Amino acid sequence: MTITITAFERSPDGGKGLARDTRVRWALEEVGLPYAVRLVSFRAMKEGAHLALHPFGQIPTYEEGDLALFETGSIVFHIAQRHAGLLPDDANARARAITWMFAALNTVEPAILELATARIVEGDKPWTKESLPLVADRVREKLKQLSARLGDADWLDGAFSAGDLMMVSVLLRLKPSGILDEYPNLSAYVARGEARPAYKRAFAAQLAVNTGKPPAG
Repeated sequence: MTITITAFERSPDGGKGLARDTRVRWALEEVGLPYAVRLVSFRAMKEGAHLALHPFGQIPTYEEGDLALFETGSIVFHIAQRHAGLLPDDANARARAITWMFAALNTVEPAILELATARIVEGDKPWTKESLPLVADRVREKLKQLSARLGDADWLDGAFSAGDLMMVSVLLRLKPSGILDEYPNLSAYVARGEARPAYKRAFAAQLAVNTGKPPAG
């Protein structure tokens, strides 16, 4: 049964791996599942056919037979539940990995997205000069806590899991700001995620859409 995901016809980031379809591509690559990609324009995302899959008119979506999903957390969780490689077999370790997925999306990412909004969307607003340091400090507080928990471990809880996949994906958004470099163990953690062969394949596939060049190899 063919899995089909949707992705931007042209990603706002130009193929730097920040579009959320990269997270789903990465999960599929980690578990070794083939998939097809249907590219959608910004206009098509707001039309009926796509809204039937994603009521908020965003990407990615995931289709597998009669099943249609949206939201990367839900999609990655679905993949991880059904296929070995992203969740531990031990019940307690599995629950902890799922907890880290929620932490990435619900605790860490909102602060990072608030920073991106302040820098990019509201950069010309009169209040930004005063608010930006406060927003950045809220990000640093989350990173300080995460850094303390990770310590010198390679991954958040033993072996690499879907929790790490989501956390690395979230932290990647901070690379342009330079804030991530203030926490060497988190910077190294993200680099380990980027070094995984599955991530490299996902990144290359997403980049190819935006450059028009097929992935190397």
